[in-house]
Amino acid sequence: MNEDANNSTAAVWPKPSMVAALRKPPAGERKLATILQVLPALGASGGVERGTIEIAQAIVAAGGRALVASSGGARAHEVKRVGAEHIELPLHSKNPLVIYANIGRLTRIIQAEKVDIVHARSRAPAWSAYYAAKRVGVPFMTTFHGTYTAGNAIKRRYNSIMTRGERVIAISRFIGGHVHQNYGVPPGKIRVIHRGVNLDRFDPAKVTAERVAKLAGQWRLGDGLPVVMLPGRLTRWKGQTVFIEAVGRLGRRDIRCLLVGGDQGRTEYRQELENMVNARSLGDIVRIVDHCDDMPAAYMLTDVVVSASTDPEAFGRVVVEAQALGRPVVASDHGGARETVIEGETGWLYPPGDVEALTQALNKVLRLNQEARAVLAAKAIQNVRDNFSLATMCAKTLDVYNEVLQLKAGR
Repeated sequence: MNEDANNSTAAVWPKPSMVAALRKPPAGERKLATILQVLPALGASGGVERGTIEIAQAIVAAGGRALVASSGGARAHEVKRVGAEHIELPLHSKNPLVIYANIGRLTRIIQAEKVDIVHARSRAPAWSAYYAAKRVGVPFMTTFHGTYTAGNAIKRRYNSIMTRGERVIAISRFIGGHVHQNYGVPPGKIRVIHRGVNLDRFDPAKVTAERVAKLAGQWRLGDGLPVVMLPGRLTRWKGQTVFIEAVGRLGRRDIRCLLVGGDQGRTEYRQELENMVNARSLGDIVRIVDHCDDMPAAYMLTDVVVSASTDPEAFGRVVVEAQALGRPVVASDHGGARETVIEGETGWLYPPGDVEALTQALNKVLRLNQEARAVLAAKAIQNVRDNFSLATMCAKTLDVYNEVLQLKAGR
């Protein structure tokens, strides 16, 4: 899809207003809405889990009550930390009997807690939540976080639950188009809300030199050498093999390249990557490091950030986080990157999987002088502040909650 096609797609989707009627109530006034979000678990650090917690915090800040139901996990404490309430249910299970039993469990919770809206973020819990909400007569809505595989009719049927919301939030125009084209959801039901970056955390002025130096020491990076980083879990579609091939073709020994992300049990793929590095005599140049807890510092020590995904990213948070810190980005020309990268101004796009094109793009960025980097950094930071902030994402999501509540009130 070219830029013109992207823009024409964007014009189809309604744009929510920025007015959030879910507001902080005066003292003594009852809290407004109770929103129940459901997802499989809170153990991972992915977009579903992060978005759930961020929106729970926004609901509480606006004076509402936020409930989150999942099977639990390491991030469950974050739900409580932001003032929301966590309810543990076996919502991770895809067993039809468990999904059916969860309908009753959620029905009782919706009734007991006087839930106003049920918001599903993943397919298995969405099936239970949809029928529970239907039993009680409470509005049901969804967020479509990815394209989901749909190789047969059964799989498409399973996926289709994410289209049954009174409103369907799509995390990019790319996903909005996918939902409309593949599942026939009317554009009037779709609300495109890009994922948001915490501009307080991803602020170049707040990342100390000490934090950056600490990471550089841990990762054995030489002083003054340009650093190229591809963040993302070690899984084939993230394009680590394409990245290693491109680094080899650069033919430079005066750079350091980082693959930052855990293998999540994919030890064979990690070994394959290490074998590639060794076979190309890149052992002194390429580092494979595990999950990083201080990504703002990781971005700040980097001269160029790469997203080499061979399949389209639904949104691509890495590309936006890097821009928020003024880093040049090189990303595959598909999916959400087409909406977040301003070609030639905040970064560059290249054909997915094209090693030679990625090599050329990396060369272009590494040759930028300080003045050009400063101009790019300013534009990248402004791009994120104008379009992809966490505050904007939360305000637009509260807007959709208000819209759904008003739909119910008008019946």
